Amino acid sequence: MVFLPDKGIVINEPTVVALRRPDNGVLAVGAEAKEMVGRTPDNIVTYKPLKDGVIAEYYITQAMLKYFIAKSIGPFNVFRPEVVISVPAGITSTEYRAVMNAAREAGAREVYLVKEPLLASLGAGIPIHSSEGNMIVNIGGGTTEVAIISLGGIVAWASRRVAGNRFDQAVSEYIKKKYGLAIGESTAENIKIAVGSALPNRTKLEAKIRGRDLLSGLPRDLVVNSNEVAEAINPYLIEIMDAVQSVFNVTPPELAADIMEKGIILSGGSAQLRNLDEFFKRSLGVAAYIAEDPFFCVARGTATILNHLDVYKRTLLTKR
Repeated sequence: MVFLPDKGIVINEPTVVALRRPDNGVLAVGAEAKEMVGRTPDNIVTYKPLKDGVIAEYYITQAMLKYFIAKSIGPFNVFRPEVVISVPAGITSTEYRAVMNAAREAGAREVYLVKEPLLASLGAGIPIHSSEGNMIVNIGGGTTEVAIISLGGIVAWASRRVAGNRFDQAVSEYIKKKYGLAIGESTAENIKIAVGSALPNRTKLEAKIRGRDLLSGLPRDLVVNSNEVAEAINPYLIEIMDAVQSVFNVTPPELAADIMEKGIILSGGSAQLRNLDEFFKRSLGVAAYIAEDPFFCVARGTATILNHLDVYKRTLLTKR
């Protein structure tokens, strides 16, 4: 997702790249490349160059960033922009340098990295400079970021490489094991969006899907329901709860009391999972609330920083 001051969100596309063999030329990026996943001939390969929120394929990530920057500001624009990039709170120094270098080589003049929980908090409307404690749980595609925010900084945090992508994998594996049906990652994601739930319910939502029968090799239709999705993803939700509990364990009592009173804010695309707020409440005994338009919280936080860059340069931003 790319935001430009005065223009808003100009790109909202998946981080997928399609390469042409054998020369590894970039064939497609973003939504066009995602449509090719699971459908390509031998001479085309699709990649997700970011894995668990960090760079897994450096040169492909660089090509993708170059494409997004050029698409945002125009391919013939000689202006090299200042770029703010969201990174997981648990990013390693090696991963940190990789992001900085890839962005610079893709055309950025200056690169600022901001930890995702801070951006999500800004985008969720949390007063991050307040002395009161606020807890944000940002569940994206690759990582879940849990943080206590107070006085403009992160007091305690945990990062788990468990989020929406793992939910998709869990759904795919569940259907394969229970029904002997192989489905693609796009189908698994569609199931999660259509009927996914964090908790089982008496009223089941159902979705009809088609996959490949593992015994006959032929296409077969299947109806899956929301309770099956809840069962499939439950181990990963428990892992997220463990991360939240680990943050509470090291949170100063005064701030923990603030959280107990105000509740937990959930953001990120995967926070849209049905009944997730109730799952948090039952698991932790603390109220949880879904942020407004949770998918766009990090983007809105980035927008806030870009629109007031000179102010945030002195506080939140780290430049390399």
